[in-house]
Amino acid sequence: MVFDSKAFFDILFSTMFIMPALTTLGITMVAMALAILLGFGGAMAALSGVRPLRWLAHCYLGFFRGVPVLVQIVFWYNAIPVLTGNAINLPALIAGTIALGLNEGAYMTEIIRSGLIAVDPGQREAARALGMTRPQAMRRIVMPQALRIIVPPTGNQFIAMLKTTSLLFAIAVPEIFSTGTNIYSQNFKYFEVLAVVSIWYLALTALLTTVQKAVERRLGARKNTRRLAIPAGEHG
Repeated sequence: MVFDSKAFFDILFSTMFIMPALTTLGITMVAMALAILLGFGGAMAALSGVRPLRWLAHCYLGFFRGVPVLVQIVFWYNAIPVLTGNAINLPALIAGTIALGLNEGAYMTEIIRSGLIAVDPGQREAARALGMTRPQAMRRIVMPQALRIIVPPTGNQFIAMLKTTSLLFAIAVPEIFSTGTNIYSQNFKYFEVLAVVSIWYLALTALLTTVQKAVERRLGARKNTRRLAIPAGEHG
C-alpha cells in the first residue's frame, strides 16, 4: 500500500473535522459535568451513615463499572424507546451523552470518595469544635483540601472521556471517529483518514492536558499562598 500524502493533507487541512471536533469536545464537557455531579452525590451516599444510601451507591458502582460502555450507549439509544413504548426516544447525541455521563459518574464517585476520606478526620472534629455545621465544615475545610487530591485524576478522566466519545459512532453521533468512518467508506483511504483522526484526538488531548496542568498549578499556588499567610510561630 502506498501512502497518499495528497489525500492526507487535503483531509487534514479541510474543514470536515471542525464541527465533529467541537461536537466531541462538547460531549466530553457535558458528560463530565454530569459525571462530577453524580460523583459528588455518589461519594456522599457511599460515606453516609444511612445504610440504604450506601447500598444504592454500591449498586450504582457495581452496575455502571461492570457493564461495557458500548452496551450502555446502545441501551439508552435503542432499548429505552422500546421499554417506554417510544414515550422516551432520545436523539443520538443526548442518549450518548447521558450514557457516557452515567458511566463516568461511577468512576468519579470513587475518585471523589477517595479524596474526601484522605483529608485528616481530625480537621472535621476541629471544625465541629469551632461550631461549624457539617455542610460548613465540608465546604470550608474538607473540600478545599480534597480538591487537590481529586483534580489530577479528574483531569485524567476528562482525557479518557474524550477518547471514549469515539464509541458514539455506533449510534451515528457525528463526532470525530464517526466522521472519519464516513469519509474512508467513500474514498477507501483508511490509513490516511485514520491518521487525520488520530491527529485531531491528539490535539484535543493536548488541549485538555494543558488545562489540567494549569488548574493543578493554580491549586498548588493557592496552597502555598495559604501557608505563607500563616505566621511562622503559628505552625503546629
